[in-house]
Amino acid sequence: MFTSNRSEQRKYLAEAWLKYNSNETLDPLELQLAKIIEKHPEYHENISNLDTEYFPEQGKTNPFLHINLHLSLQDQISLDQPNGIKNIYSDLITKHKDAHHVEHMMMEHIAEMIFNSQKYNKPMDLEHYLNSLKDLQ
Repeated sequence: MFTSNRSEQRKYLAEAWLKYNSNETLDPLELQLAKIIEKHPEYHENISNLDTEYFPEQGKTNPFLHINLHLSLQDQISLDQPNGIKNIYSDLITKHKDAHHVEHMMMEHIAEMIFNSQKYNKPMDLEHYLNSLKDLQ
């Protein structure tokens, strides 16, 4: 799964979802991805459409990007990297009582950080990212 090749990433997600629905054995990463996909019924049909383009200006959400943002956030939380994100997540769950909703709130800030990094060709600003997440508390 750790590839920058978009086609390979999409194929891995689609295969994990197919294996999950066929009750096949999944490795831990496949299971984590399948559980994320499972929480998004609006994407279930789209996961098999590997070549579809998604343009935000057309009102389309890219399900592959969305699922990978969930995965990135979950990894950050499990590693507590950047330092303090695990506590922020815990506090937000206490406040909102819905882990999936909290992930969506936090993912907006990951996406913003990535966008700004790419737009300005700069390293990701983790300090700003953490501060923006703290503002959610």
